[in-house]
Amino acid sequence: MADSGWIKILSTINRQPTTQKMLNKGLRDEESIRIENTLKTLHALVFVPKFWNAEDTSLIDEQLKSFGLSLERTIEIPEEELIILLQRCHLDWNQQEQFADILVSLSQEKQFDFLGKSLAIYQYIQQESKVFSFGINSKITSLKDK
Repeated sequence: MADSGWIKILSTINRQPTTQKMLNKGLRDEESIRIENTLKTLHALVFVPKFWNAEDTSLIDEQLKSFGLSLERTIEIPEEELIILLQRCHLDWNQQEQFADILVSLSQEKQFDFLGKSLAIYQYIQQESKVFSFGINSKITSLKDK
Protein backbone atom coordinates (compact mmCIF):
# COMPACT_ATOMS: atom_id res chain seq x y z
CA MET A 1 0.00 0.00 0.00
CA ALA A 2 1.38 3.42 -0.90
CA ASP A 3 2.13 6.09 1.69
CA SER A 4 -0.76 8.15 0.32
CA GLY A 5 -3.05 5.32 1.42
CA TRP A 6 -1.82 5.67 5.02
CA ILE A 7 -2.32 9.43 4.87
CA LYS A 8 -5.88 8.87 3.67
CA ILE A 9 -6.53 6.38 6.48
CA LEU A 10 -5.08 8.67 9.13
CA SER A 11 -6.96 11.72 7.89
CA THR A 12 -10.21 9.74 7.97
CA ILE A 13 -9.52 8.55 11.51
CA ASN A 14 -8.47 12.03 12.64
CA ARG A 15 -11.72 13.55 11.35
CA GLN A 16 -13.70 11.64 13.95
CA PRO A 17 -15.11 13.89 16.67
CA THR A 18 -12.98 14.06 19.79
CA THR A 19 -15.71 12.42 21.85
CA GLN A 20 -15.53 9.35 19.62
CA LYS A 21 -11.74 9.20 19.82
CA MET A 22 -11.56 9.57 23.57
CA LEU A 23 -13.51 7.26 25.81
CA ASN A 24 -13.36 7.76 29.53
CA LYS A 25 -11.12 5.28 31.34
CA GLY A 26 -13.94 3.06 32.59
CA LEU A 27 -15.51 2.75 29.17
CA ARG A 28 -12.09 2.20 27.56
CA ASP A 29 -11.43 -0.64 30.00
CA GLU A 30 -14.83 -2.22 29.35
CA GLU A 31 -14.38 -1.82 25.61
CA SER A 32 -10.89 -3.32 25.77
CA ILE A 33 -12.16 -6.31 27.76
CA ARG A 34 -14.99 -6.85 25.27
CA ILE A 35 -12.56 -6.68 22.34
CA GLU A 36 -10.11 -9.06 24.05
CA ASN A 37 -12.88 -11.58 24.74
CA THR A 38 -14.08 -11.42 21.14
CA LEU A 39 -10.54 -11.89 19.82
CA LYS A 40 -9.94 -14.84 22.17
CA THR A 41 -13.16 -16.49 21.01
CA LEU A 42 -12.31 -15.90 17.35
CA HIS A 43 -8.83 -17.30 17.88
CA ALA A 44 -10.26 -20.41 19.56
CA LEU A 45 -12.75 -20.93 16.72
CA VAL A 46 -10.03 -20.59 14.09
CA PHE A 47 -7.33 -22.53 15.97
CA VAL A 48 -9.22 -25.83 15.98
CA PRO A 49 -9.00 -27.51 12.54
CA LYS A 50 -12.31 -27.07 10.78
CA PHE A 51 -14.14 -28.39 7.77
CA TRP A 52 -15.69 -24.92 7.36
CA ASN A 53 -19.30 -25.95 7.26
CA ALA A 54 -22.15 -23.49 7.76
CA GLU A 55 -22.07 -23.94 11.54
CA ASP A 56 -18.36 -23.10 11.73
CA THR A 57 -18.69 -20.00 9.61
CA SER A 58 -21.79 -18.83 11.47
CA LEU A 59 -19.89 -19.02 14.78
CA ILE A 60 -17.13 -16.87 13.31
CA ASP A 61 -19.65 -14.47 11.78
CA GLU A 62 -21.29 -14.09 15.19
CA GLN A 63 -17.99 -12.94 16.72
CA LEU A 64 -17.10 -10.71 13.77
CA LYS A 65 -20.41 -8.86 14.22
CA SER A 66 -18.96 -7.04 17.20
CA PHE A 67 -16.57 -5.37 14.74
CA GLY A 68 -19.29 -4.70 12.18
CA LEU A 69 -18.01 -7.54 10.00
CA SER A 70 -18.89 -10.98 8.73
CA LEU A 71 -16.73 -13.39 6.77
CA GLU A 72 -18.37 -12.17 3.56
CA ARG A 73 -17.83 -8.52 4.46
CA THR A 74 -14.23 -9.27 5.47
CA ILE A 75 -13.66 -10.77 2.03
CA GLU A 76 -15.17 -7.74 0.29
CA ILE A 77 -13.87 -4.83 2.37
CA PRO A 78 -10.79 -3.05 0.98
CA GLU A 79 -7.69 -3.13 3.18
CA GLU A 80 -7.79 0.61 3.91
CA GLU A 81 -11.42 0.46 5.00
CA LEU A 82 -10.72 -2.54 7.23
CA ILE A 83 -7.96 -0.64 9.01
CA ILE A 84 -10.27 2.36 9.50
CA LEU A 85 -12.98 0.04 10.84
CA LEU A 86 -10.58 -1.52 13.35
CA GLN A 87 -9.61 1.97 14.53
CA ARG A 88 -13.25 2.99 14.88
CA CYS A 89 -13.87 -0.16 16.92
CA HIS A 90 -11.13 1.06 19.30
CA LEU A 91 -8.72 -1.84 18.76
CA ASP A 92 -5.29 -0.93 20.12
CA TRP A 93 -2.09 -1.95 18.32
CA ASN A 94 -1.89 -5.31 20.08
CA GLN A 95 -5.54 -6.08 19.35
CA GLN A 96 -5.09 -5.14 15.70
CA GLU A 97 -2.13 -7.50 15.53
CA GLN A 98 -4.25 -10.27 17.08
CA PHE A 99 -6.99 -9.60 14.52
CA ALA A 100 -4.43 -9.86 11.69
CA ASP A 101 -3.14 -13.11 13.24
CA ILE A 102 -6.69 -14.48 13.15
CA LEU A 103 -6.98 -13.54 9.47
CA VAL A 104 -3.72 -15.38 8.78
CA SER A 105 -5.06 -18.44 10.63
CA LEU A 106 -8.28 -18.31 8.61
CA SER A 107 -6.15 -18.34 5.45
CA GLN A 108 -4.06 -21.38 6.44
CA GLU A 109 -6.36 -24.00 4.97
CA LYS A 110 -6.94 -22.00 1.79
CA GLN A 111 -10.67 -21.67 2.49
CA PHE A 112 -10.18 -17.90 2.75
CA ASP A 113 -7.47 -15.58 1.51
CA PHE A 114 -6.98 -12.78 3.99
CA LEU A 115 -3.18 -12.65 3.71
CA GLY A 116 -3.21 -9.30 1.89
CA LYS A 117 -5.45 -7.78 4.55
CA SER A 118 -3.23 -9.19 7.30
CA LEU A 119 -0.14 -7.79 5.62
CA ALA A 120 -1.76 -4.34 5.34
CA ILE A 121 -2.70 -4.39 9.04
CA TYR A 122 0.81 -5.45 10.11
CA GLN A 123 2.40 -2.77 7.91
CA TYR A 124 0.03 -0.14 9.27
CA ILE A 125 0.85 -1.10 12.87
CA GLN A 126 4.59 -1.15 12.18
CA GLN A 127 4.50 2.27 10.54
CA GLU A 128 2.00 4.10 12.73
CA SER A 129 2.68 2.71 16.20
CA LYS A 130 6.08 4.44 16.20
CA VAL A 131 7.55 1.36 17.90
CA PHE A 132 9.54 -1.14 15.87
CA SER A 133 8.44 -4.70 16.53
CA PHE A 134 10.65 -7.60 15.47
CA GLY A 135 7.60 -9.89 15.79
CA ILE A 136 5.48 -7.84 13.41
CA ASN A 137 8.42 -7.35 11.07
CA SER A 138 8.86 -11.13 10.98
CA LYS A 139 5.16 -11.58 10.17
CA ILE A 140 5.42 -9.00 7.37
CA THR A 141 8.43 -10.79 5.89
CA SER A 142 6.72 -14.15 6.17
CA LEU A 143 3.58 -12.92 4.40
CA LYS A 144 5.59 -11.25 1.64
CA ASP A 145 7.38 -14.57 1.02
CA LYS A 146 4.09 -16.45 0.53
